[in-house]
Amino acid sequence: MKPKILVVAAIPKKGLTELEQKCDLIYPTQNFMFSDEELKELIRDVDGVLSVFTKSLTAEVLKEGKHVKIVANFGVGFNNVDVAKATEMGIVVCNTPNAVTEPTAEMAFGLLLSLTRNIALTDRGLRTNPGFKWGMMENLGTGIFGKTVGIVGMGRIGQAFARRAIASGMEVVYYNRTRLAEDIEQKYACQQVSFEELLERSDVISLHCPLTDETHHLLDEAAMVRMKQGAIIINTARGPVVDEKMLVKYLQNGKVGGAGLDVFEAEPVITPELFALDNVVLTPHNATGTIDTRIEIAREAAENILRFFEGRRDISIVNPVVWR
Repeated sequence: MKPKILVVAAIPKKGLTELEQKCDLIYPTQNFMFSDEELKELIRDVDGVLSVFTKSLTAEVLKEGKHVKIVANFGVGFNNVDVAKATEMGIVVCNTPNAVTEPTAEMAFGLLLSLTRNIALTDRGLRTNPGFKWGMMENLGTGIFGKTVGIVGMGRIGQAFARRAIASGMEVVYYNRTRLAEDIEQKYACQQVSFEELLERSDVISLHCPLTDETHHLLDEAAMVRMKQGAIIINTARGPVVDEKMLVKYLQNGKVGGAGLDVFEAEPVITPELFALDNVVLTPHNATGTIDTRIEIAREAAENILRFFEGRRDISIVNPVVWR
């Protein structure tokens, strides 16, 4: 009998071709995404769930899934899944770290360039203000060549961002819980530093860490006070890594020179004051927002499910304790 898989949202079927051949899929047809009540009902009769990062898979929903063996999340972040409850139930939880790497690094670097060179700001001015000023000393931004970027979280995405930074002539320092292998440090000409040193040295701070209890409000008021005057923050990780209220305060007083934000603390709600600031570039949690990336994420999530039911362990599991 084929495994029965609940697909939470109408993600691209092009990435689910093999999964559809080897499993029986429950896939939304009326709306883009199943509601919580629908999930509670449907999860009772499935062997696996393909969840999505924009929909919470709560303990209340999971406890109904008595036969669920795997949750494969569509996305690298998995804070939308109650991993503790899944682990308690013996459910394997996976994410998709590979497909998101390059597009997320692209978005982070795009935010950096847009912010430093006033691309979004001048675009708005030209479109909306007939009296928008041109001139040699108007609309001046800053360059990134020769500047120091501090990368918080030097994993796949952090390294992909570092590659772009090096190509643009930036110096790279990084903060990680563990030091990278020497050959990787040499590859990116980067240096591990303490979090405090990273704050003090960096002209740009780019966040690529997961959201955990330890990283919640990692950039809080104390961190912003310690930052270099005029430093720029780029966040394509998770919104609550930054204290958004404090960010507004230090953007307004000029201590933080600018912020490029793809994620927000209370998505989809954005702190209103951010809209009024010219030193901010905002995008709607869209770092992986290309059609080819969406297809590849679907394929990677499907592959986790297929490998699991083949008895393989070469999957991107985030709670390996269930295997012990």
